[in-house]
Amino acid sequence: MATDPEDIPESDRIEGAPHPREAEALIGQDAAEARFLEAYTSDRMHHGWLITGPRGVGKATLAWRIARFLLATPADDGGMFAAPPPNTLDISPDHPVARRLMALSEPGLFLLRRPWDEKAKRLKGDITVDEVRKLKGFFALSASDGGRRVVIVDVADEMNTSAANALLKLLEEPPAGAVLLLISHQPSRLLPTIRSRCRELRLGPLAPEALARVMEGLEETPSPEDTLRLNELAAGSAGEALRLTHLGGLSLYAELVAIFGHRDFDRPRALKLAESAVGKANADRFELILRLVDLFLARLARHGAGFVPAAEAAPGEATCLARLSPHPHAARAWASLQQELSARAGHGRAVNLDPAALILDMVFRINDTAARQAA
Repeated sequence: MATDPEDIPESDRIEGAPHPREAEALIGQDAAEARFLEAYTSDRMHHGWLITGPRGVGKATLAWRIARFLLATPADDGGMFAAPPPNTLDISPDHPVARRLMALSEPGLFLLRRPWDEKAKRLKGDITVDEVRKLKGFFALSASDGGRRVVIVDVADEMNTSAANALLKLLEEPPAGAVLLLISHQPSRLLPTIRSRCRELRLGPLAPEALARVMEGLEETPSPEDTLRLNELAAGSAGEALRLTHLGGLSLYAELVAIFGHRDFDRPRALKLAESAVGKANADRFELILRLVDLFLARLARHGAGFVPAAEAAPGEATCLARLSPHPHAARAWASLQQELSARAGHGRAVNLDPAALILDMVFRINDTAARQAA
């Protein structure tokens, strides 16, 4: 039985957060918007744009804002009564284009992302060449009115080799009126020829005040203290802050700090944390714990190297970091362990190692390293 389209998850949606096409504004990335508008108003519009930056800083939101703007803004014919150059990407949510984009029914837009695998009942692991080939039909069917056509690739990093080569041909010989917006977390993974045929829009981490404004839009706004902690853990990524909020990341990180908050680690607490990640229903929690362990080790290494965090990400963290990583020698030990456990986590995922066993193994290795530093 075919899966109902409404039940298919969106590969570019963060659980517990609005989809980027639903955002009416982009917070904290005014410079990137200004660069695009400057290119648009100075007749230096490129057909390919590579929107880069860390995960969760607004790349997809910017891509949707650009698409909405391009499809809703008439081309300047240079006539006497032409409208003045736009100074914002804002388009009214009541505009027909905006409403159609929300419903994914806008004929001028093609969204290229990981497809649904009907047989396996899950999203495919990458963007396939068959998805890219659909662009040929998109441009052929929509070329009659002579208007703009926009493609959003979210994310370009997920294209397999065949898909990347097929998209490269479009970038080399773009159809008239086509604009391709490629979102990339790691542009170094893309074909150099793809990068060379795009103009880059680089987005940076959000400033603490910008992240606080993003979090104000949630149904339950975090307290100022929690927002500060989220900023420490998310490193300026609104997407990561939203994931942490949705999955209880602050509480999980506080548990990690509490486990190692004393000279003898809290074994019962560690067992409880490990057991909470068991089972298919806790797969997201398991992944988050692995990320937080990696982050905890990174913060230990940075502390020992002299880069003391600006704020605590959990109660008692400052004391914990100072005790476990007081000097550069300790920093090197924690950095080495971070690399080791990161590889261990990757292997554990690949062979479907029991989540509780993997987490406990990590806890024991952290405790052993802490004991050696104390000695």
